[in-house]
Amino acid sequence: MNLFDVYPLFDIEITKGVGCRTYDSHGIEYLDLYGGHAVISIGHSHPYYVQKLTQQTEKLVFYSNSVINKLQTELAEKLGKISGYEDYSLFLINSGAEANENALKLASFHNGRRKVIAFNKSFHGRTSAAVRVTNNPKIVAPINEGFEVEFFALNDIDGVKKSLAKGDVCAVIIEGIQGVGGIQTPETEFLQELSKACTATETVLILDEVQSGYGRSGKFFAHQHAGIRPDLITVAKGMGNGFPIGGLMISPKFNASHGMLGTTFGGSHLACTAAIAVLDVIKAEHLVENAQKVGDFIIEELKKLPNIKEVRGLGLMIGIEFDYPVKDIRNSLLFDKKIFTGASGTNTIRLLPPLCLSKSDAQYFIDQFKSLL
Repeated sequence: MNLFDVYPLFDIEITKGVGCRTYDSHGIEYLDLYGGHAVISIGHSHPYYVQKLTQQTEKLVFYSNSVINKLQTELAEKLGKISGYEDYSLFLINSGAEANENALKLASFHNGRRKVIAFNKSFHGRTSAAVRVTNNPKIVAPINEGFEVEFFALNDIDGVKKSLAKGDVCAVIIEGIQGVGGIQTPETEFLQELSKACTATETVLILDEVQSGYGRSGKFFAHQHAGIRPDLITVAKGMGNGFPIGGLMISPKFNASHGMLGTTFGGSHLACTAAIAVLDVIKAEHLVENAQKVGDFIIEELKKLPNIKEVRGLGLMIGIEFDYPVKDIRNSLLFDKKIFTGASGTNTIRLLPPLCLSKSDAQYFIDQFKSLL
């Protein structure tokens, strides 16, 4: 049997990682500025993280939602405290796609509506219930869960308000920073007006922080730069530092009932242990502050370089856009300079390094990148 060939693979076998460095089967060292689509938040093989997972694995306990799991409670308490959402509830699942799918379902249960507003170039997971990336200015698309999705240009508050005024919108779902869509950040005023409009029309506001959350933007969640509090927040990726886990953070306006939502593997002992270790390290090592400091440095230095069309992002979620495809630059960075990066579309290089990235490693990247340009 062969693998289903739906995305390209680099001919590199990574066998080990330490901090922001990875090593292939030939012992070659790489600087990792992508972290496996932003899942590596505290660095590869962090000793505290490894210790906690090893201890939990030795207990051979894998149950999730059919028995009392005190680790779930500990995770919820720590996440609420560090994020500033202590009054919210937490529903644990396995991925960002699941988090967004459950968010849409919960929103529909709450107000009985079936229409969803999303934004051009958005990405909310590869699932039938989530919206898709699109470049079209406005599309109405039916999807399998029975939702109808209407797309608007990012920051088009007038168009969104007109749609909300009809009173048939279940939820607005928006990323704290668009990842796949090219590291586009919603304007502060737009998010503030959107939050007010959703409240006025009893529409559920869902903030997708799957990629932009957990400190990556220089605040725990990217939407906190705008000072808003959404009804639902979806998280995953960096939540477990590579261990599969996702979560849905739920405001007090929602009432829970048995059977409303369910999961098989969500919130298992191992997943919770990984997620708790991540929060402990983020707090102890001040990684949110580091993401802000090192990210500001990278963005400032990138803006000094020639031939770049635009530099976008916050913290350690950075997009470098060119007027031409970046495939050759990415390949040169990887195979010549031994630096992993990502891409958004054809013309934008995407940086999503571990939050522990040092200023010296950032400077090394800038120097190598400058030599290519």
